[in-house]
Amino acid sequence: MAELQQTFEVSQRRACAVVDQPRSSQRYESRPRSDESALARRMRELVSRRPRFGYRRIGHLLRREGWQASDTRVYRLWRREGLKVPRKTRKRRSVGTSANSCCVRQAEHRDHVWCWDFVFDRTTSGSPLKWFSVVDEYTRECLVLQVDRSITSEHIIDTLAELFALRGVPRMIRSDNGPEFIALAIRRWLQLVGVQTLYIEPGAPWQNGYAESFHSRLRDEFLAVEEFESLKAARRLSVSWKDDYNHDRPHSSLGYLTPAEFAARCPASVRPTASLQLDTGDSLTQPFITPGAGI
Repeated sequence: MAELQQTFEVSQRRACAVVDQPRSSQRYESRPRSDESALARRMRELVSRRPRFGYRRIGHLLRREGWQASDTRVYRLWRREGLKVPRKTRKRRSVGTSANSCCVRQAEHRDHVWCWDFVFDRTTSGSPLKWFSVVDEYTRECLVLQVDRSITSEHIIDTLAELFALRGVPRMIRSDNGPEFIALAIRRWLQLVGVQTLYIEPGAPWQNGYAESFHSRLRDEFLAVEEFESLKAARRLSVSWKDDYNHDRPHSSLGYLTPAEFAARCPASVRPTASLQLDTGDSLTQPFITPGAGI
């Protein structure tokens, strides 16, 4: 108001009349009570002892101690001090263990242990992309490399059912503790098929080292050098890169053979292949394993 009076050279009374504002609003100066700082300090002490209490319950405790603290006053101090009841966090039971790491449970032959994981990127317009990969730990073959906007547990079951029908059923699948992998539908379905799930210890990605190594190559040689204009383009390029990785790219840990060349020299899988029937009316795919049969 002082700037307004200096600029237009009018009195405070006239300026307040123009904007229809009482003069007392310009002259009022708040006078905090003498016990304000002590009350705020005591409020913080109570909140530190009882973090799940809101301002009403804290106000009740203050009044029991003899403070003059109405709910309005407590709420004003509550906001001024930046107090807030923390959100409740949902506890989740850990399902992984270090005994399932790739150093302890090593693949001994083709289709013995597979590993799976996700990797993320974006299109040129900023839309999210999510890749789902499955790798044979013994031969280093990339069995699945699919990209979509989002990938659910039902999508994973459909993909694995198709892969089992074409290649056979592995003995084990290793993964981290991501929500898609520990979904009840996936665990139930893999149990019905007869595949053991190896969940690594939470917060230990090195225990799923083959998946991490594959995604490092995927990121360095594919995602970091390609621009994806759309989901359709990402799918087309992913198919091309997967074929190049399996058939043309030499792998140092395989004596610089390609994964396909190394797999051709490995004995056939000892696991039976699976004949799977998909029931579209159920979220779980019902397995029908025929010992010794091939698809």
